[in-house]
Amino acid sequence: MTTTITETHGVDPTPTPLALLLLGREADPNSERGVDCPGDLPPASDPNLVERARAAKAALGDRVFILGHHYQRDEVIEFADVTGDSFKLARDAAARPEAEYIVFCGVHFMAESADILTSERQQVVLPDLAAGCSMADMATAEQVAECWDVLTDAGIADVTVPVSYMNSSADIKAFTGKHGGTICTSSNAQRALEWAFEQGQKVLFLPDQHLGRNTAVRDLGLSLDDCVLYNPHKPNGGLTVEQLRDAKMILWRGHCSVHGRFSLDSVADVRERIPGVTVLVHPECKHEVVAAADMVGSTEYIIKALDAAEPGSKWAIGTELNLVRRLAKAHPDKEIVFLDRTVCFCSTMNRIDLPHLVWALESLVEGRVPNVITVDPETEKYAKAALDRMLALP
Repeated sequence: MTTTITETHGVDPTPTPLALLLLGREADPNSERGVDCPGDLPPASDPNLVERARAAKAALGDRVFILGHHYQRDEVIEFADVTGDSFKLARDAAARPEAEYIVFCGVHFMAESADILTSERQQVVLPDLAAGCSMADMATAEQVAECWDVLTDAGIADVTVPVSYMNSSADIKAFTGKHGGTICTSSNAQRALEWAFEQGQKVLFLPDQHLGRNTAVRDLGLSLDDCVLYNPHKPNGGLTVEQLRDAKMILWRGHCSVHGRFSLDSVADVRERIPGVTVLVHPECKHEVVAAADMVGSTEYIIKALDAAEPGSKWAIGTELNLVRRLAKAHPDKEIVFLDRTVCFCSTMNRIDLPHLVWALESLVEGRVPNVITVDPETEKYAKAALDRMLALP
């Protein structure tokens, strides 16, 4: 789903009905799970929302710790105690044991990671349970178990090490931990893959094919021929036994719906429109886009690069629009634009809005703990094992 940017150098979308849907301000019952909040969800038009959020947060004091992912709306980020990527936020939550409630303004898999890393006395709250992740949903526990059976039948499971991106469900992290693998972020994917190839001959990379492919080819020096794509919707993943045995990287057919839509045309177009522009993209982008960019890096890398950039420099950023827009506002001395003329918001991330945050905080003040995210002990045990392996990486 797309919406068009009307200004040549702008980063804001046209406020069409489709844009409102992508922002989470409308609902499509045919494609979204939707959530009915117990009690009354404050209307977005309530002029007292900001004051209500401040009052509820003040009433809770140190009992609450609010995490805000970089892709969240400004209205939510305003109330975050810390901002960051998913793993940084989960670790920040674990470092605040005095907080009874962790309100995670992000998506479901992030809240799961926070629950895994925090203590039993802490409760993790997701203001809207419909805030999921399409990439994480592209790999289910059943599908991955079936894939492992395929690798076993091909005689390669015992030399294959699973590496799962942080953007995965607790079930997939647990699978990874149970089979001797590790988790990675977009910042440490190279180290994770190097470690995995020291343990075995092949890697099963879940669930983002683009991060796996880009890291293997750009950072490890493998070839595209060393990579095969496993499609869980096809028998044997759509691959022959020979293809599986010859491959070094078995990539899961998953992707980020935001980063995956940037194209070579996007890069060519922005270079034509803005001479001298530096194209900086996230490694979840397609391989051809990453190859055509000037710089590639994680969300934290992008933020640091722009912080260090020279005044007057020109940048086209290939990542989620909320962050790009926030960076443009934070650096008025630089020209910072969204890479594409059309944008696709992370619609589920954007479901966390000020009304949902106010509802969650006021519920806590009233003694009700809404939308608690809990990972069962068995899943937590193996997921934490995979996370611990990542933390032990050099």
